[in-house]
Amino acid sequence: MMKFTEEHEWLLPEGDTVTVGITAYAAEQLGDVVFVELPEPGTEVTKDEEIVVIESVKAASDIMAPIDGEIVEINEALVENPALVGEDPQGEAWFFKMKPADMSELDGFMDEAAYKDFID
Repeated sequence: MMKFTEEHEWLLPEGDTVTVGITAYAAEQLGDVVFVELPEPGTEVTKDEEIVVIESVKAASDIMAPIDGEIVEINEALVENPALVGEDPQGEAWFFKMKPADMSELDGFMDEAAYKDFID
């Protein structure tokens, strides 16, 4: 089940990895994305560390690591085509997959209903 952070990221646990991206709400706020810089696979990250840089026609923003862990895969399609972020933010435009240090960290995040209340 997808989880959501107050920083407008979504997390999808799959086996022992978690796929991370930004929500449709965040993508809408950004506008047209023109550049995405992703971390290298194998990078160890700490919660709240800046790990992704996104530049849009409106602004540049950083995505923070939602949990501690290791980046195991990145979405190369986003580097080639940053506009995907606006087209399918909660699907094809995932940013990276990570192996969490502790899967139970996900328990503190919102479910979809709570996130919808949060953005309203």
